[in-house]
Order: sequence, then C-alpha cells, then structure tokens
Amino acid sequence: MIGSAVQNLITLTDTIFLGRVGEIELGAIGLVGVFYLMIASIGYSFSKAGQIMIARRVGRKELHQIGSITYSMAAFSLVLAFGLFLFMQFGADAFFGLFLNDQDIYRACIDYLSYRSIGIFFSYAGVIIVALYTGVGRTTVIIYNALVLGLVNTALNYGLIFGKWGLPEMGIAGAGLASTIAEGLAFFVFIIYILRDKKARAYGLFEMPEIDLRNIPLPANTDEIPLDKISPIKHTKIDLTIIKSQLKLSMPIVLQSVVGMGSWFIFFVIVEDMGKTPLAISNIMRAVYLLFMIPCWGFASGVNTIVSNLIGKNQKEEVFAATTKTAFLCFVCTMLCTTMLWFFPEYVLSISTDDSNLVAASAPLIPILSIVLAVFSIGAIYFNGLVGTGATNQALWLQIACVVLYLSYIYIVVHVLNAGLLVAWMAEFYYWVACFLLSIWYLRSRKWYTIKV
Repeated sequence: MIGSAVQNLITLTDTIFLGRVGEIELGAIGLVGVFYLMIASIGYSFSKAGQIMIARRVGRKELHQIGSITYSMAAFSLVLAFGLFLFMQFGADAFFGLFLNDQDIYRACIDYLSYRSIGIFFSYAGVIIVALYTGVGRTTVIIYNALVLGLVNTALNYGLIFGKWGLPEMGIAGAGLASTIAEGLAFFVFIIYILRDKKARAYGLFEMPEIDLRNIPLPANTDEIPLDKISPIKHTKIDLTIIKSQLKLSMPIVLQSVVGMGSWFIFFVIVEDMGKTPLAISNIMRAVYLLFMIPCWGFASGVNTIVSNLIGKNQKEEVFAATTKTAFLCFVCTMLCTTMLWFFPEYVLSISTDDSNLVAASAPLIPILSIVLAVFSIGAIYFNGLVGTGATNQALWLQIACVVLYLSYIYIVVHVLNAGLLVAWMAEFYYWVACFLLSIWYLRSRKWYTIKV
C-alpha cells in the first residue's frame, strides 16, 4: 500500500502545505500535481510489466532470470525519464499555455515544475526497485523508503515553502524542490538496502556479465587454446529481447495510465473554467480522494503479483477467486477508512486548507466521494487482476471505453447543462462502475488463458 502510494503521498503533502499559502497555490497544485502524477505513472506502469514478469519467474522457480529483467527494465526507464525531463523543462510552458486561462495559476504551475522535474530520475529508478521487491513478494524495504520520503518531504516543505529554519521562502517552487530532494534521499535508502540484501544474490543482481571470448579475434600464439575452455556468455544484464518483451507487455499499461490520469487532468482543466473557488474545492476533494485511495492501490499492486504468480504455477483456475477475495478485503479496508469522512468530515477536509469557507463549501461532496471510493475499491482490483494476467491490450481498450464515457459526461454536465461541481464529481462513480463491469466480464470469459508473458 505504501509503495503504491508514494507519489500520492508527495502530492498530498504538497497540497496540505500549499493550502495554507493561498487559493492560487491550492488550485495550481491540483492541476500540476495531477500532471506530474501522470508523468510519474508512465514509469510506474512500465515497471508493472517487469513486476508481472518477475512474479511469473518466481512462480516457475526461475529466480536466476530476475537480474536480467531488472537491469533491462532500469535501462529503458532511465532513458524514458531523460526524455520526459526535457519535456517538462522545455515544453511545459507551451503545454500548460494550451489549457489554462488564469495567468496566476499558470505561473504557479511552471514554478513548481521547474524544480519538480529533476525528481523524475529518482522516481523512475525507485519504482524499478519497488517492482523487483513486490514481484518477489518481499516488500519491507518499501516501508523504509516511504518513511524517509514522507519525513524529509514534510520537513523540507515546511522550511522551503514558508522560509523557516534559515531556508529561503519559495512558495510553490519550494514544494517542488522539497519533493525532489526527498525522492533523492529515499532512493539512496533503496540502494543501501539492496546492496546489503543477501537474498538478492539469488536473483543474479550482482553477477558481473561474462563475455563470450569465442567471438573475439585472438592473437596468433593463442591458436592452441581449446575453445571448450573459454567460457561463453551466460547472463547479460541488459537484454534487448527482454526490453522488447517488457515494452510489448507494458505499452498498453502505460497508455492506460496516460489515458486514466490524462482524463483526470482534463477534468481539472474543465473545472478551472468554472473559476478559482471550484478548482480549489476540487483540489481539496482530490487530496482526500488520494488519501483514501492508498489501501486500494496497495491491494491492486498485490493482486498483480498474486495473479501472475498463480499463472506461473499453472493454477489459472484460481485467478478469479483470488481476485474476488482481494476485492472483498480491499472494500472492507477502504470502507473502514472512510468512516472518518462520515464522523469527522471537517477535520479530514481541513487537512488540505485552513480556509473555513472552502471547507464548508467542500462538505456537500463528502457523500459522493464515499460512494465513489466504495465502487473504486472493487473496480480497481478486478481491473488490476485483469492486468496481472498479461491481457494488457484488452485492459487498454477497456479503459479507453470508460474514459470516453467519463469525459463525455463531464463535458455535457459542465459546458452544456451548466450543472454544479457536485454533479460533475459523479463522473468518477460512473467511470468505476463501467470499469468494474467490463473487467469482471473479461476475467470470467477466460480469454486470457492463452496469453504468454
């Protein structure tokens, strides 16, 4: 749960502090926070393919192949991170200029990204290690990482946003810098752990690549050396074949994330047309939504591993039952957490802002958010169970259908019917109902039985 929620926790912490700065900063972090989550989700989605492949190898007891999968995944992810870093540094101005009307919010978004974009390297490298340890079912290190990230990000946010402890007062730019430094230190924790992890030796992570000397011309005086005495290559750390397999498996997952998070970004863009106050209210609700999503994302990541592991053990008939049990556990856990929304709504809402007027204006959305979380806690599990089978192309088309419904609803409600924010937020409910029904239909169809990973 913690590992899956790292980016959510960073965005949530940024929102909590910036909610004390002003309405512009609160509205801006809602937009730019979702944008960065979309960028981060691309790397996270690519790592999902590696996680599924690693879990499948664990199920087959082929642990020696995990090293090549991990290194190949890391190589491509860092290249991808570099490309996205360049986009955020040099293309963000034009990108946000296409969508935003309010110049104050526009400038705040650019200020945040100018520092936050550097953290993409630590983020992408970190999710590779999360994928490795989630795939093998050893997730304790993720807790250490998240603790360091959360504590450092909280402390630096306080210091850099408000200019405390002798640090410069940077406002929303300070939030971006604080999150980047926190991700860098948290990644350092990962490196220390993995170097000290004796069990990691079994995964082939620390074996130096052997070189096939038979393909290298030798001097004349070595002609007498028998070729059978020269060791051929056994393990290549970065394997283009593995990268191709990961890309084939992950591209639909990446597109799912872009489509899913992109639709959320468009939702906030449409809400921005309604004014600064509706945008600020939506950002408060988004922060609460992100907080109560955390249990579900943990179960979702777990069901990816469980499903792939079962298939690796040739126990496909148990996949649907395992997914259903996970969905039930997730629903119960999420509903227990959301009781806070019913008994202490003002306290929960005030986490994001100290503006009593915004808290009061946000309160009517609590019942809708509770219903959305109930459906989400089930639909997301079945959807990720589907992804765990390797049916990523089918999952992509399923999500596209749901997003078309989602965006059509929002556009009609806001721009055609001129309905309020409460009606607009019902889009989340319809989205997850559709996702749940389509996912359960595909899992029951057993069309994924023939998919190879």
